Amino acid sequence: MELRERIAAVRPAQDEIVEDAFAEVRDRVHSALIAELGPQLASTDLEQHVLRERVRVQARARLAEERGLSVADRERLVDEIADDTLGHGPIEKLLADDSVTEIMVNGPRDVWIERRGQLHPTAVRFTDDAHLRRIISKIAAQVGRRVDESSPMLDARLPDGSRVNAVLPPLSLSGPLLTIRKFGRERLKFADMVRIGTVTQDGVGLLQACLHARLNILVSGGTGSGKTTLLNAMSAEISADERVVTIEDAAELRLNQRHVLRLESRPSNIEGEGEVAIRDLVRNALRMRPDRIIVGEVRGAEALDMLQAMNTGHDGSLSTVHANSPRDALSRIETMVLMAGYDLPMRAIRQQVASAVDLIVHLERLADGTRRVTAITEVMRIEGEVITTGDLFVFHVEDVSSDGAVTGSLRWTGLRPTFLPKFERRGVKLPAALQGPVHEVADLASRIGAR
Repeated sequence: MELRERIAAVRPAQDEIVEDAFAEVRDRVHSALIAELGPQLASTDLEQHVLRERVRVQARARLAEERGLSVADRERLVDEIADDTLGHGPIEKLLADDSVTEIMVNGPRDVWIERRGQLHPTAVRFTDDAHLRRIISKIAAQVGRRVDESSPMLDARLPDGSRVNAVLPPLSLSGPLLTIRKFGRERLKFADMVRIGTVTQDGVGLLQACLHARLNILVSGGTGSGKTTLLNAMSAEISADERVVTIEDAAELRLNQRHVLRLESRPSNIEGEGEVAIRDLVRNALRMRPDRIIVGEVRGAEALDMLQAMNTGHDGSLSTVHANSPRDALSRIETMVLMAGYDLPMRAIRQQVASAVDLIVHLERLADGTRRVTAITEVMRIEGEVITTGDLFVFHVEDVSSDGAVTGSLRWTGLRPTFLPKFERRGVKLPAALQGPVHEVADLASRIGAR
């Protein structure tokens, strides 16, 4: 073996020894600070920056007594101790980085991030399983939850709205696992989504008209495709004088209107009691005199109650669903209605779906990590046993470069929507760019074939 290879093989072990030495010092100082500043850390009277500076001063004083530490190592340890004491440990800097959209901790020494739709490994490390579990427990305590061997799964959110999922052994065979999906500090608007290429201006024009005409819209797509981001952008078009009720599993929507009521489901406690499901909240929302109901994500039997709400005067309701295509979104809604436990004929379910949902906006995360609206599909009516649909906009891929970058655009198919009478009742006009000639043959084929 060459000398260079032997050095490369030995160096990780040497780095591990140095890291272990720092970990022992860090844990010792951290424990001493917790014991000394415990009551102050839980106090709500002190501002966060004041408390952080106090922790840094105490940590710096204790580290000054440690021999063999350079100035750079000492300052690094001060930062790490402050992050452990007041923040989220080694991932605190990742949480503060706005370019990071997802943090994936696959164990104490394997941390990945998503940036611009692409996965990247990081040099971030936890000391050991206990260190990672301590941070997970701290996150759970922030939202009034508990995670341990008797309740080894956590699905919650941070104060800034970021979604958190954690799994502990024995369910995880790889040690503690933590996934955090971050949301931008600034809510994207339609103009921002046009600028970054998520949707075209013509597509936005149609969506705005549909929102003003109070059509019921379903946003579909895979995990991380941008459904909630688009739902937030769409909600900005809701009039300020409407009463809106939002229902979510973990509160992520941020509406700026004055008359917004936010409801969030609650899991059962350690005794298995106290659960409040999305379905319970949807039923309760109907008694709150809403103009619109926004369900953050439909994933179970609440689909039936959502359809009932859309069919009983709550026009303009919005929701999201996980699906691979607009047609799959309808199939998933049908399946979730069956989960409600009622012995309903399939035709009756499809009739409800066709009557309730007016439009499906489908998003995908492409191979290059970009998130695009790939279809805007009208839900028309039921013919026989099939719900007929028609694509108003479809994404066309023009080129895929050698580095995987996808070039394409969302194009109008030329079909005139059948929901124009709803526009007329609300005094809404179809955007001028979409008032071209109707392609009668394609229009007829859409209504008969329906994908």
